[in-house]
Amino acid sequence: MLDGVTQVYAGRTAIETIDLEIKAGSFVALVGASGSGKSTLLKTINRLVEPTTGIVTIDGADVMAARPHLLRRGIGYVIQGTGLFPHIDVAGNIAMGLRIAGLTEQAARVAELLALVDLPADYATRMPATLSGGQRQRVGFARALATGPGLMLMDEPFGALDPVTRDALGRAYRALHDRLGLTSVMVTHDMAEALLIADRIVVLDAGRITADAAPAALLRDGGGPVADALIAVPRGQARRIAEMLG
Repeated sequence: MLDGVTQVYAGRTAIETIDLEIKAGSFVALVGASGSGKSTLLKTINRLVEPTTGIVTIDGADVMAARPHLLRRGIGYVIQGTGLFPHIDVAGNIAMGLRIAGLTEQAARVAELLALVDLPADYATRMPATLSGGQRQRVGFARALATGPGLMLMDEPFGALDPVTRDALGRAYRALHDRLGLTSVMVTHDMAEALLIADRIVVLDAGRITADAAPAALLRDGGGPVADALIAVPRGQARRIAEMLG
């Protein structure tokens, strides 16, 4: 839960008085134009950005009360481009969090995670440079899930992928979300992606929430000028394609 969260950096207000409750098991998409505050808001949850004012809590506990590395150990985090260590093989990348946490049976857990993200077991010994973009992102998800977090934060996780891979991986992650009972918060600039994957869409503009509703409600009832402008893009594309087909 975010309660009155504001973040000011170098005299600029990135997010302003954000109140947001995220229910366990939900899939929330944060959307908006560049500079709207999406990524800043996401990062206040795992303390990569600390709010100037307000409180962020997870399961009732103030995130500021925990040491950052211990807090982040219980939160999965996936970014655009994966952030894999290029000099470490796939198994080593996936097991990074396990080693830091001092957990044993790493090989067995890596094998389990590779299967979870639909990668062959022999990929454990491959280097990141030998993988496709989609495969690297699957490894990124496996690494984020390694310590069994209940909360997943994702910042444009599919943004660097081609459209076919992006769609397939988005649907695959949604299935994982449901299968594992995760709580997922995803930043995306792609409104169609948000409408198709998320249970709830939070629209930001100039650091403030301007709409907050289920995808069907936004499509049916609208969500104000900012949300409507974002939705107009995939709607217009779908209409033009339909016209081409006669």
